[in-house]
Parts: sequence; structure tokens; C-alpha cells
Amino acid sequence: MRKQLSLIPLLLLGACTVGPNYAGPPQGVGSAATPPAGFVRVDTTLATTAPAVADWWTTLNDPMLTWLEERALASNPNVAVAQARLKQARSALRLERANQAPNANASATYLHADLPGLNLGGQSGEGQGDANGGAASDGNSGGQSLDFFNLGFDASWEIDLFGGRRRTVEAARANAAAAEANVADAQVSLSADVAQAYVGLRDAQQRLILAREASRMQRDTLNLTEQRFRNGTASQLEVERLRNQVESTDAQILPLSASVETYLNALAILIGEAPGTLDQRLGQAAPVPLPPAQVAVGDPTALLQRRPDIRAAERNLAAQTARIGVAEAAKFPRLNLMGIIGIGGTSLDALTDLDNLVTVGAPMLQWNVLNFGRANARVGQAEGARDEAEAQYRGAVLSALRDAEDSLARFRARRNTVATLARAKASADRSAALMQQRYRAGAATMIDTLDAERQRVSAQQSLSQAVAGLTNDYVALQKALGLGWRASQS
Repeated sequence: MRKQLSLIPLLLLGACTVGPNYAGPPQGVGSAATPPAGFVRVDTTLATTAPAVADWWTTLNDPMLTWLEERALASNPNVAVAQARLKQARSALRLERANQAPNANASATYLHADLPGLNLGGQSGEGQGDANGGAASDGNSGGQSLDFFNLGFDASWEIDLFGGRRRTVEAARANAAAAEANVADAQVSLSADVAQAYVGLRDAQQRLILAREASRMQRDTLNLTEQRFRNGTASQLEVERLRNQVESTDAQILPLSASVETYLNALAILIGEAPGTLDQRLGQAAPVPLPPAQVAVGDPTALLQRRPDIRAAERNLAAQTARIGVAEAAKFPRLNLMGIIGIGGTSLDALTDLDNLVTVGAPMLQWNVLNFGRANARVGQAEGARDEAEAQYRGAVLSALRDAEDSLARFRARRNTVATLARAKASADRSAALMQQRYRAGAATMIDTLDAERQRVSAQQSLSQAVAGLTNDYVALQKALGLGWRASQS
């Protein structure tokens, strides 16, 4: 009883957990609790309601883009890699939780030994050898044969005196949460990549059509100018200037055709398919999707809570903080409780004889006193890793703030650019229509009419490119807001 009572103080220490308790992310500039003043400078024309976390691409009202996003999220290899790492992290958490429980093993043993030149009974007679251990002498060589049967059960349990195991589970739990955030971050990046590749494809297709139309009209103008040159009403300089315009326009067609193929291949890879898979489905030109008139932005605190990369950095900080406790616990004693139960003998009948039962209980206290500073060095390493994780978290927050601010600024500026180019396009359309009326009335030449049409196509090209830029800026804004991820299935 006295020996058992002596273990009580050590068992009571099991409630002790060394190391710092994680108190959340650091406060200050860039913290979710105290966002910097003036962030984010939201345009009054932008909505400040909280945006939806997932499926932001549906606001572009393009069924083909929605189909591509769904396929990519389901089949992209990079997302699959992140999901596999999440599975590993969750399994590691279950393993660490299981390590807190006792470890038990059952065993069954049969041993047969031939021992030449050894008489276990001390005499050469066979009867005495059988009586003292079930050994049988062969009578010729003076040796012994031994059979031994045993059934056993052993269990061991390390009492978590100073919380090292609990801190290990805490770190594994934080790692699993960080891995889940990494899956969401991969989804955010993927959804933005798919949308930008799709916008690039539609923009290249539209500009290819317009470039071919411009080339056709410029060739018509060149042909008319050459006729005037032959009739003596135009100069060689005018002919060469128009020929240069035609060649310059034709030089743009091949790169645009190559861009279309490049975007098609990129989209195929993003949805986990081989290049060329989408050529038939997406080969037909379609307009660039337009962003909505209003964009939900939300408040800065919600932004930092949504961004998966920030959540991953914060969970990594929590894991590194817990590992300090693991290193601290290694400086203190460890208590292991071990028990053995066995039954056996030199015959099978001995396995049912409870008189042969053997029980062993062995509490063992270990303390590496002379570690020559190794434990303190490991604590210092853990503290350095925690400081690194904290700096990475601060960097992730500041980067997120900059991304959101820059994306909003670009989106505002691009909307003004699109509005200006739309007015220029409308003016070019009116000029072309008036020139057509003058031509039909005999007050303008065909060359003047074709020139007005060329200016109209040029204005349309500029507007189309600006619209694609606006949609890409909208996509970048959704990425900066941390949108496009879905909760992982447990």
C-alpha cells in the first residue's frame, strides 16, 4: 500500500501541461482583430455586403465557365495533392490521439530446442529429465529436447505527467486545420486560374475575329488605292502606307491563333484532361463574360477570416507554439506503467493450468538528468520555429491586405477605362453610319467609308480588350478576397 501511495503525487502531475498556451494570432498591424485604419478604400459604387464564399464565378453568368470550374475543382491534380495531404494530417491526428491510450499486445509462443551435451536433470537418466522440466533425453548422445508453450499479454502506458502527449495532439490538430486551409487555398487559386484562362480564351477569339475583319477592310482599301494609283489619282506613298497597315494587321492574326490554342490547352490541363480535349467544346467564339454592376466586398475582419492562406499561417503558428510544450516536457521525468500476464509450461496442458499464471507489474520512472543542455537546445529550436511562424503569419496578413487594396484599385480604374472606351466605340459607330449615308448620297468615297469602318473595328478591339481586362481584375479581386473554396469533407 505504501508503494502505491508513493505514486499518487506523480499521477497528480498528469494534470500539469508545460509550455506556453496558444492565445491566438498576434495583435497589431495586419491583425484580424485590429485591421489598419482606412482599410479597404471601397468605392461607393461597390456593395459592402459580405460576398458568398464559394461559386463566385456564377455571378459572371456564363454556363460554360461554371462547367469548367466544377470540373476543375473535382479533377485538378493540384487540389488532389492538397486533399491527400489533408488526409495524411487527419490520420496523424488520430494516431497521436491513439498514442495517449495504453499499448497492449497479446502473444502466443511455442519453443522447441535440442540441446546436445546438456542434461537438464543433472543425471543421464531419462526419468529424472522428464520430471524436471518436460525434457526428454535421446539416451544416445546425452542431449536434451525441450518444448515450451506460453500464452501472454502485456500492456504499457506512459503517464503524461507534464503534458508532452497533450501538446503533441494539440500540434497535430493545428496541422490538420492548416492542411484543410491549404486545400481551400488551392481551390481559390484554381478557380481564379480557370476563370482567367477562360477570359483569355474568349478575348483572344474575339480579337482574332476583329483582326480578320480589319485585315479584310484594309485589303479592300488597299485595292481601291492601287486602282487610283494606276489611274494617277493616288500616290505611291499612299499605297505603301496602306500595304504596311495590312501587313501589320496580318502579323497579329497568327499570334492570336496561337493564343487561342494555348488557352484551350491550359483549360484542359486545369480540369485534369489532356491538351486538345476542349477544342470542340470551346472552339466556337463567344463573348467575354462581364462582371456584375456591384461587387460584394465586406469588411476587413471578414476578409482575414475568409482567406485560406491566412488561416493556414495562423494554424501553423498554433502548431509551432504547441511544439514548445513538447520540447519542455522532454526536460522532466517520464513514468511508464507496464504489466505482464502469462501462462504456460512444457506441455499444452499447462496452458489451462492457472497455477502456472505469472503476473508482473513494473512502474518505471525515467529522467535524463545529464542531457548536457540538449533539452534546452530543443526548446530553443521550437521557440525559433514559433517565431518564424509568427513572422510568416504577419507577412501573410500584410500581403492579403495589399492584394485586396491593389485589386480594388485596379478594378475601379479599369471600370472607368471601359466606360471611356465604350463611349469611343459608340462615337466610332456613329461616324461609320454617317459615312455610309454620305457614301450612298455620293458625298463620300469608298475609301472614306472603309476608313471609317476600320476605325470602328479598331475601337471595338480596344473595348473588347478592356472588357477582358475588367473581368480579369474582377477575378483577381475574388481571389484577393479569399473566395472560391468549399469546406472539405471529413
